[in-house]
Amino acid sequence: MLSEVPGFTIRGEDGARGLGQASANVLIDGDRITNKSEGVFTQLQRIGTDRVERIEIVDGATLGIAGLAGQVANVITRPDALSGRFNYRAGFRPKYAEPSFIGGEVSLSGSGETLEWTVALSNGVGRGAAGGGEAFIFDPEGNLLETRDFRMQFVGDFPRVSGQMKWTSPGGAVINANANYNRAYENFRESQDRDLVSGIDVFRNFENRYRGWGYELGADIQFSLGPGQLKLIGQESYDKGRSRSDATLDFYDDSPDAGSRFTSRSDRGEHIARAEYSWPMLGGDWQLDAEAAFNRLNQSAQLFALDPAGEFVEIAFPNGTGGVTEDRYETILTHSRSLTDGITVQIGAGGEYSTIAQTGAGGLTRSFWRPKGSVNLAWAVENGFDVSLELARRVGQLSFGDFLASVSLQQDQQNAGNVELVPQQSWEAQLDLTKDLGKWGSTELRVFAQLIEDYIEFIPVTGGLETRGNIDSATLYGIRWNSTFQLEPIGFRGAQLELTLQAEESELTDPLTGEKRSFGGHQDREIDVELRHDVPGSNWAWGVGAEYNHTLPYYRLGETGYNYEGPTYTYAFIEHKDVFGMTANLTVFNLTDGRAVQDRLVYEGYRDRSPLLFRETQDLSVQPIFNFRLSGDF
Repeated sequence: MLSEVPGFTIRGEDGARGLGQASANVLIDGDRITNKSEGVFTQLQRIGTDRVERIEIVDGATLGIAGLAGQVANVITRPDALSGRFNYRAGFRPKYAEPSFIGGEVSLSGSGETLEWTVALSNGVGRGAAGGGEAFIFDPEGNLLETRDFRMQFVGDFPRVSGQMKWTSPGGAVINANANYNRAYENFRESQDRDLVSGIDVFRNFENRYRGWGYELGADIQFSLGPGQLKLIGQESYDKGRSRSDATLDFYDDSPDAGSRFTSRSDRGEHIARAEYSWPMLGGDWQLDAEAAFNRLNQSAQLFALDPAGEFVEIAFPNGTGGVTEDRYETILTHSRSLTDGITVQIGAGGEYSTIAQTGAGGLTRSFWRPKGSVNLAWAVENGFDVSLELARRVGQLSFGDFLASVSLQQDQQNAGNVELVPQQSWEAQLDLTKDLGKWGSTELRVFAQLIEDYIEFIPVTGGLETRGNIDSATLYGIRWNSTFQLEPIGFRGAQLELTLQAEESELTDPLTGEKRSFGGHQDREIDVELRHDVPGSNWAWGVGAEYNHTLPYYRLGETGYNYEGPTYTYAFIEHKDVFGMTANLTVFNLTDGRAVQDRLVYEGYRDRSPLLFRETQDLSVQPIFNFRLSGDF
């Protein structure tokens, strides 16, 4: 339902550190979703259609919920003693990928005057990263060295069981609790039959296998205290996994096989304790937030080489084993008030104190204090025309794996690890203009800019290696236009056109050359268009669409190039909304043969001072993708 609201685009949580203030633009019964591992999209899909009372689209700054800005959807539900919801997904490609028949979710919910609950069982299925075709290797003068016949395939299953409940006590206190347990089974394989112009032909096989499990437990309680409401939130999450990558070369003569193996075991977790106290005072709403978050990663990694006897022998890899912890404390005071009729402002200010510690080779402990906050202004200019402006100071999230050394055998790349990493910080501005076009639909225009400090990019380190590290500054700015046009005024009853255009510009100083360039591998242009027709007087609907993404060249210190898919994908679907009470949808994706393209320049050392070693080009077939979805209530 929400995806069909004209001019509205669902936005999930931004993946910020800890829980933080609200960032998703969807509320359920006026409450933000605090479940980090099961976000907005999962929660919405579990609400039976007959339970939806209404959907309210409002400006976030008018709600008095710290952090919300721009258009926000509040999904209001009605009680139902017992209801169920399911969705089934299956997929198929003519070549390369295995078919998928076991995707989807089934959930059961109940609600009454004081208790609401939901249990769900799901399996996320991945059958992507599949393709095949030819690749070519050229020497620096452009002479052909190798022709490679590529085949790639990914198979992943991600089962999950989860539950949540909400209880309202006789005294008015509201208690929420949620829990989930998940597992991950991933297998990726890439084979290359290499035909050399000069030399011994070889078959290269790369396999990566990952197995993992994890859980999340969360609870909160909200009750009246003094003049306001106090909400206490606690959350614990944990993931453990192991992976193994093998890259082997099988020569088409009597030469012994060659190859490498990289293995890693990791466990990571997060504890969060958060308190939010909200109260009215001085003609406005106030909220004081305090949060403590404790993150940790422990990892052990090993590197092996295949000896002539066909055995993997361990070789030194000292910087791949160690641990990283971050203890973070944050407090923010937010004030929201109405300035005049139609104008609302929300101001939040505070900061965070964090300590980052790394064990293992080069272990280091550092502490930081960083300011945070935002100003949101909402202006209802007239009926159907809203303006929202946000200015914010934010602190980004770290990937703890970047502190430790790692290897990608698939592309023969290595990250040396960096114990001195710090989160990036940014000044951000965003202006949203939303206009109701009446019978023609609605439109939203967003202009945004970011001034980033400590941007994370590949940097050189001792020994001619590279790692993820911080550079002084970077900038990003752009514009996004999202519109829904109803076509009934031109005689096309039941039809609407969704159109999204986005353009971005970015800039940083290359840490190797000192020259100005854009973000590496960044998608700077996007065009999405979809025509949907719900046939009047029937349960049938059909549609066609296209998406285009332009990707900028990527940069590592020893190579550069392009790596993208598409760049244009097209699709068509047909849907029936009453197949024995269920909704059935068949979508065919990639009707116009979008490709997986790579053009890679690899140098003998750093690219600013070393000669070109070789050039690799790939143009792989992705194939049409047939997806079937069946959903309904019970």
